[in-house]
Parts: sequence; C-alpha cells; structure tokens
Amino acid sequence: MGIDPGLNCTGVGIVRAWPGRVEHVFHGVLRTDSKRPLPERLGVICAGLREIVGEYKPEISAVEDVFQSVNIKSAMLLGQTRGAIIATLLSCGMPVNEYTALQVKKSVVGYGKADKEQVRHMVEVLLGIKMGKSPLDASDALAVAVCLGLEITGRRY
Repeated sequence: MGIDPGLNCTGVGIVRAWPGRVEHVFHGVLRTDSKRPLPERLGVICAGLREIVGEYKPEISAVEDVFQSVNIKSAMLLGQTRGAIIATLLSCGMPVNEYTALQVKKSVVGYGKADKEQVRHMVEVLLGIKMGKSPLDASDALAVAVCLGLEITGRRY
C-alpha cells in the first residue's frame, strides 16, 4: 500500500507484488473539506484509511516523505497529516516504510526529477492500467506502492 499524503487530498494505491511482477489492486483519493477543523479532517483521512485497509488487507505500507514545503504552516500541516497517517497504519498492524519523492521517481521512472505526468505514464505502463481522470495524487500513491513492491521483490525496471 502506497500513500501520497495531503491534507486536502491523500492518494492511496495498492499493488500486489511478487518476484517478476507488480499488479494493480486499488487506487483512489481521500478528500477533506478545507472549511472543517484540522482534527476533523485528519479523522476523515484516518477513517478512510482504516476502511481501505479493512477491505483490501494490505500487509505492508509506504508513505511518501515530503522534505520541502512552500511555507512553515504548510509544512506543519503536512507533518501532522503524515503523522496521523503513519499512526493509523501502525495501529492497523502494518509496517510503514518511507520514501522520498526522488526515490519513488528513480524507482518508477528511472529519473529522480521526473514530473507528475511522467510518473503517471510509467505507473500506467508498469501496471498495465489506464488511470483516466483519476487525480495525480492517486497515481503518485500507486508509484509509492510500486516502489515498495519493487524493493520487496528485489526487482528493478
């Protein structure tokens, strides 16, 4: 399970991985209402994650580690979001890995400075799916899941 954390929109992607193959299982986003208080918004994300984990039963997870932000307030909000996500995944009994955007892009695209559209394209190619109008947060989350799957199976594309 891969997570692209965001307070407004958190991407979630699940893949099944075994040596020589990574297969799409699920992708989507969890959205929150920006007019609602922070604790309520974090609760929406955590409840959504618990529901997805309950339905798909992933065994391991990875969360994108954001290392830069436009301003301090945004960085703090994202940090709180990541913390709530990590705590939720751990409370569900899942080990949590962290990857930087650079690591994810290098693993999936082969180039650490790839843009979101390049990441989306490679996710579609690697998983044999068409994401259509799904938000980029969903393809980013699948990229995190693919990165984790590739690491687990020891495979590199």
